[in-house]
Amino acid sequence: MKLNEENFLKILKDNQGIILKIVNSYCQNIEDRNDLIQEITIQLWKSWKNYNDDYKISTWMYRIALNVAITSYRKTSRKENFIQPIKEEPVFAYSSDDIDSSESVKQLYYFISKLNVLNKALVLMYLDQYSYEEIASVLGISKTNVSTKISRIKKHLKKEFNIKN
Repeated sequence: MKLNEENFLKILKDNQGIILKIVNSYCQNIEDRNDLIQEITIQLWKSWKNYNDDYKISTWMYRIALNVAITSYRKTSRKENFIQPIKEEPVFAYSSDDIDSSESVKQLYYFISKLNVLNKALVLMYLDQYSYEEIASVLGISKTNVSTKISRIKKHLKKEFNIKN
């Protein structure tokens, strides 16, 4: 794919849901979300010249967006040891066509936002129906580890839903 602004913006628009899911899962307030969206976009643009057509564009975006989000999360969590921000509920910036906005889905994303960094990334990709191989490749873990972790996360989320309801 040709490296130009028009192609990049189209791909960004077509796959904005990936970025929004990650940002909403890793950030607690709107300012942090906006900063993370901007940083992910910058890193995607910088990495654009290294994109390999052998991989799906969405997998490439997930890898970069997750790396940026995890790095940002680690920096922020160090700061939060000193400053406790006001906690906000995650805001999901999806149209009704993109995602079911029912209370159960909102609860699911709330529970996902409480998972650790790796599990959060794993479950977001799983919900987007990536194969275990793709998830393993992006996260740098084995396919078996992906399977085991997903099973554990499902049990944990089911337990959370039962407690909440």
